[in-house]
Amino acid sequence: MIDTAFVRANLALVEESLRARGADPASVLGDFTAIDRERREAITQVETLKSQRNKLTEEIARLRKSGADASAQTEQTRTLKAEVEALEARATDADLRMTAILQSVPNIPQASVPVGRSEHDNKVEKLWGEQPNFDFPAKPHWELGEVLGILDFNRAAKISGSRFVVHYGQGARLERALANFMLDLHTREHGYTEVLPPYMVNSKSLFGTGQLPKFAEDLFHCDDKGSYVAGEYQDSDHWLIPTAEVPVTNLFRDETLDESQLTTSFCAYTPCFRSEAGSYGKDVRGMIRQHQFQKVELVKFTTPEKSNEEHEALTRNAERVLELLGLPYRRVMLCTGDMGFASAKTYDLEVWLPGQNLYREISSCSNFEAFQARRANIKYRPAGSKKSEFVHTLNGSGLAIGRTWLAILENYQQADGTIKVPQALIPYMNGDTVIGRHQPGKSNV
Repeated sequence: MIDTAFVRANLALVEESLRARGADPASVLGDFTAIDRERREAITQVETLKSQRNKLTEEIARLRKSGADASAQTEQTRTLKAEVEALEARATDADLRMTAILQSVPNIPQASVPVGRSEHDNKVEKLWGEQPNFDFPAKPHWELGEVLGILDFNRAAKISGSRFVVHYGQGARLERALANFMLDLHTREHGYTEVLPPYMVNSKSLFGTGQLPKFAEDLFHCDDKGSYVAGEYQDSDHWLIPTAEVPVTNLFRDETLDESQLTTSFCAYTPCFRSEAGSYGKDVRGMIRQHQFQKVELVKFTTPEKSNEEHEALTRNAERVLELLGLPYRRVMLCTGDMGFASAKTYDLEVWLPGQNLYREISSCSNFEAFQARRANIKYRPAGSKKSEFVHTLNGSGLAIGRTWLAILENYQQADGTIKVPQALIPYMNGDTVIGRHQPGKSNV
């Protein structure tokens, strides 16, 4: 969330930021200026009336001490009290309306972010690896996996519905191998601390990272009972996590860290649950857009001075996974119109998929600056200072397991339909060098 004082002092900049993101400033900011003025005037009048009431209280005390009649002054204090209460209610109402506006304002993009309307305006910054050159027609992962017997969409649909999948044998082991490989890399070489967080969170946590209230339809709410009141669910409040970013970022919600604790880097392997609202008809084949998928998430808490540097480091940590697996990819800087609501700057890593002849996002690495920290009230105390400041938060996938899984199938497919195991994963695959056809009832060990 953006600070009220910042919006007030930089209204033109905020309006330009909204236009750059493809939004109409008037529809987002509404009557911000008028509401802000109304709130400040009410607060000023409250302070004035309270001062008058305090003086009357002192006068009443003097009159009573001297035995004089103070009934007129007493009546005045009652009148002032009623006026103060009415003005305080007016200020509170204006404050709630202003907060609702600010909650809908996206983060301000950094100056280096290209201005654009859609993904077509994103900037390719880096290409890595050589795209495989097969002497046979490349197949997409859903064909490869089903022929090998390691993917099953039909039975997944039977037990859960569309946009789910079942893995068998070496296919299931490949998911587990990727998770362990990524966690080992990030904890042993990149300095992250592994976290195993809850897979269900409350609405305050989702508000803190920016998913609520704007993106509620993209989430799975677990409870039928309860009602959404004043920004949170009453009685019952559980949501399935859309990403480990939510529970891990909220570990420090409503806390003030010491500067010596920064930068703190966490990684977490969790399932992720997304309703994919609005994606009807998109990516209906394969594993690209699932309701449930697994991911290794990278999260950093740092100081404002270090956040851009840490953003580059986090992105390189994610890239290193792709490089060790030998998967061709490109780094793309998202334009203003394609960037996430809470992000100030985002790099997408897109992996090459020869079976579909295109690049697909496999990691999104973002610097949120103080946007999430202000919503979640995460601060730090600079060394030698008594005043606390908001931390900067960052996160990115390191990587999305399912998309890495399918990228391996498509990039390492062989003419006979089997899949070569990347060298880095062989120790995690029980020494297997090839993924062959799975036979039901057999362990493939």
